[in-house]
Amino acid sequence: MLVLGLTGSAAMGKSTTAAMFAAAGLPVFDADRTVHRLYRGAAVPVVEAAFPGTTAGGAVDRDRLREKVLGNEAAMERLEALIHPLVRAERDVFLAAAAAAGHRAVVLDIPLLFETGAEGDMDAVIVVTTAPEIQMARMLARDGMTRERAEAMIARQTPDAEKRRRAHFLVDTSSGLEDARLQVAGILRAVAGMTGRQ
Repeated sequence: MLVLGLTGSAAMGKSTTAAMFAAAGLPVFDADRTVHRLYRGAAVPVVEAAFPGTTAGGAVDRDRLREKVLGNEAAMERLEALIHPLVRAERDVFLAAAAAAGHRAVVLDIPLLFETGAEGDMDAVIVVTTAPEIQMARMLARDGMTRERAEAMIARQTPDAEKRRRAHFLVDTSSGLEDARLQVAGILRAVAGMTGRQ
C-alpha cells in the first residue's frame, strides 16, 4: 500500500486538497481532526496535567491552551511531545485498517509532516502551496486571527520554499479550485502508475 503524505503551511488549501483526494476514493487520515478528537478524549488529562487550567467540561479549551503555548517555544515543544505520540497511534490504526481493506494507496494529511520528521514514513510527499499574499489574506479572514498571530504560526513552520524543494508532488492553489483539481488528477494518475508497478 502506497502511503502519501500531504502537507502544507497554514492556509495553503491543504484541507480542500485532502477532500479532493477523498472524493477520488483514497482514504484520508486527517491529523488535525484527530487532534480535535483527542482534545475531547485521551489527551484531556495529559494536557491538564502539563498545563493546568487549560481544560473545561471534559475537553481541552483550545483558546486557553493557545494562550499558554503560543510564542513560548518550550511550552509548544512540551505540548507536541505529549500529543504527537497519541496522533501516531491513531495513524497506525488507520493504516492497518486501510491495508486490511485492500486499499492500494492512502493519504496522510499531516500539517507538521516535515517538522515532526514523518516524511521518512511516506512513499511520496505532496506539498500544497500558494502565493504568500494569498496565504496571509486567507489567514486574516479566519475568526480571531491577527497578523501577529498569523506571522507567529508561519514562523514556526518549515518555510514553504523548503517544503516545495522536498516534495515529490506539488499542488498550487493560487489559481482556484478547478486548477487544483486538475493538479490532483495528475497526481492520481502518477500514483496509479506507482501502485500498478508494485
